[in-house]
Amino acid sequence: MKKIIYIMVFAFLLGACDDGFEEMNVNPTKPNQVSVKNKLTAAQLFASGERYEAWRTNFIYSSTMIQHFATTAGYWSGDKYGWNKGYASALIDRQLASVVKSIVDMELQLNAEEAPAEMHAIVSILKVMVFQRLTDLYGDVPYSEAGKAVTEGILYPKYDKQSDIYADMLAKLETATAALGPGTSEFGDADIMYQGNMNKWKKFGNSLMLRLALRMIKVDPAGAQAWATKAINGGVMVSNADIAFIPHTAGPDGVNKNGNGEVFTVEQSMRMSDTFIGHLQGDPRLSVLAMRKSDQSTDPADLKGLPNGLDSVTLKDLTGEEDSEEYAMPRTLLQGEDAPMFFQTYAEVAFMLAECGVRWGIGGDAATNYNDGVTAAMTYLEMYSPDAAIDPADITAFLGANPYDGTLEQINTQYWIATFMNEYESYANWRRTDIPMLTPVNYPGNETGGTIPRRLTYSTSEQSTNAANYAEAIANQGPDVLTTRMWWDQ
Repeated sequence: MKKIIYIMVFAFLLGACDDGFEEMNVNPTKPNQVSVKNKLTAAQLFASGERYEAWRTNFIYSSTMIQHFATTAGYWSGDKYGWNKGYASALIDRQLASVVKSIVDMELQLNAEEAPAEMHAIVSILKVMVFQRLTDLYGDVPYSEAGKAVTEGILYPKYDKQSDIYADMLAKLETATAALGPGTSEFGDADIMYQGNMNKWKKFGNSLMLRLALRMIKVDPAGAQAWATKAINGGVMVSNADIAFIPHTAGPDGVNKNGNGEVFTVEQSMRMSDTFIGHLQGDPRLSVLAMRKSDQSTDPADLKGLPNGLDSVTLKDLTGEEDSEEYAMPRTLLQGEDAPMFFQTYAEVAFMLAECGVRWGIGGDAATNYNDGVTAAMTYLEMYSPDAAIDPADITAFLGANPYDGTLEQINTQYWIATFMNEYESYANWRRTDIPMLTPVNYPGNETGGTIPRRLTYSTSEQSTNAANYAEAIANQGPDVLTTRMWWDQ
């Protein structure tokens, strides 16, 4: 598999770096188009993300705002509600320039080559996966015209309203899942997420539909229920075997490494928030997820969390400590550049099904789904390393000591725990539910008046290079600041 990834990505990158060059260097005896299979591999890796956006938007902002991580480092702007505009726009800057452009290119090639419907469907689901993350982090974003600079000459794409983006993403998922049946698509092993398994793509597409449905609960509860029902009836994930993730290797640089792992290679200042550690007390995941920085102890008695919103001076004032070496940080087994990158897990789906049961009486027995979600959230950690395996007896004991209580608070607190490291999703679901209850920080000079930010902001270059469309987005959504609420977060 490693050799396949290297070859395919290398071929794609060679094909992508050809501005104005192909007209001068065409070999009439060989095809002048890179295989769409190779492009899918590269697009999936680009979707996973590299160190640039993982560091800035997944960790520095998202992880600290929902209090999974904390740090005294001043440049971790999210921990103190500061506004580093370059960091805040990192995900949209990178993803529009890489994976979105790649997907648009694949769509055109699939049409030109009259490819089977299932290949179109897989690319369509991948597209929704990418844009769901983008719109949930920024709100209104370039969507219908994004990635079309080369194909249609659209250099300055408009920003679509989030409500319109959601409507189109849901429609795309409905069409795509209907086109998928049993068997293996022609993408085969070039599809490094599911190896072309159409049944798993179908379940992933419906699981994404369920995620989008629940995201609309504040603004369109009837629509949320209707789409949730459609997703469940279509068939969502049923076990950890269905998890949507990208496998990674340790090289080559910046192509198939895990972006989170690349951050850990160069950055060790993050600590586990005391909020997160507090919720993990008595949980067998504590010693799997965390270790003490100073000596890597995983003894729960040694694992304490760092309060959010501190710098080195206020840490010393509060605790008398000179540094944060005695606080917990993620265990080494989570830090690998060859670790899997998770987009959606079965545990998340089970918790959403439990919520659907509480809200509408659909999706099966809520208590069963909750228990299945907790179990799956503990057992999937083995995908990081065999050393992350949790004894089934410990899971049973945890569920016995913490029985299902029928509340959305319990369900979504577990969702918040289960999405650790996928901080984009943790942050989005927290804004949807405001669960768990987090105590904001009020660091001097913060940008939000001591409230947790509700979105990240666009690239400052858009104000000049795409001024008219940027202005329209501001007029539709509100000021391009951290406190503006997007459509589904009203």
